[in-house]
Amino acid sequence: VQLQASGGGLAQTGGSLRLSCAASGSGIKVLDMGWYRQSTGKERELVATITNNGRTKYSDSVKGRFAISRDNANNTVYLQMDSLKSEDTADYYCTAQILPCFDPPNCDYWGRGTLVTVSS
Repeated sequence: VQLQASGGGLAQTGGSLRLSCAASGSGIKVLDMGWYRQSTGKERELVATITNNGRTKYSDSVKGRFAISRDNANNTVYLQMDSLKSEDTADYYCTAQILPCFDPPNCDYWGRGTLVTVSS
């Protein structure tokens, strides 16, 4: 099983970026998906999550600016980031609950981080 993230890069303050992350593997079933981020010197924090039924959850710091969505047919999750701020600068990690679990009851897989840098 692999989670492959893409779409990070450099953006101006007030600009936009779109992240994507695709889960791949033979015979997998993808449940909840989401994004976390970690900036230098800080703990990894939740950005947004989405269930396989489309129910979403956001951290207060991104609510109204970021939108999470998914394509179930392609096991892909997206994060549309608008009105970017300098404090959004971080490594962004996608995560997914995927069956079968590799280490039951832990079913969480993580992708490599993709760096988002917001500059003024």
